[in-house]
Amino acid sequence: MKKILILVVAVLVLAGGAGGTWWWMRRPVEAKAPSLEERGLVSFEPFLVNLADEGANRYLKVTLGLVLETAEAAKHVEETPVVVSRLRSDILELLTEQSSTQLVSAVGKQALKAAIKTRLSEALEHKEVVDVLFSEFVVQF
Repeated sequence: MKKILILVVAVLVLAGGAGGTWWWMRRPVEAKAPSLEERGLVSFEPFLVNLADEGANRYLKVTLGLVLETAEAAKHVEETPVVVSRLRSDILELLTEQSSTQLVSAVGKQALKAAIKTRLSEALEHKEVVDVLFSEFVVQF
């Protein structure tokens, strides 16, 4: 009886180990995100735009850069003038839709970053905008 119990326990342990190994091997492998050094940066000349405030002339001066998934993607964008012009145009359109009251809050800046990231990722088709970095951000009242 003891031998049968030991044999049953051994079979259960082996089956559990095999099941655990099968589960571990079947789970999706997450790709390692590139390091900051492997990413690429596309920088733009400063933007100076009128904001969409009614009844007042308000201006925004912003300098920004786009972080792309790879340095090669950033180099390709920078070396293609029509792509750079398209991106500047899309950014200008987004900036001129903003109001000064939106942009002076941290939430407003984050929303603007998200909108730029989404719009430009669509414009770039097969390249992902990972982040939008502001290096200068001035709202004139």
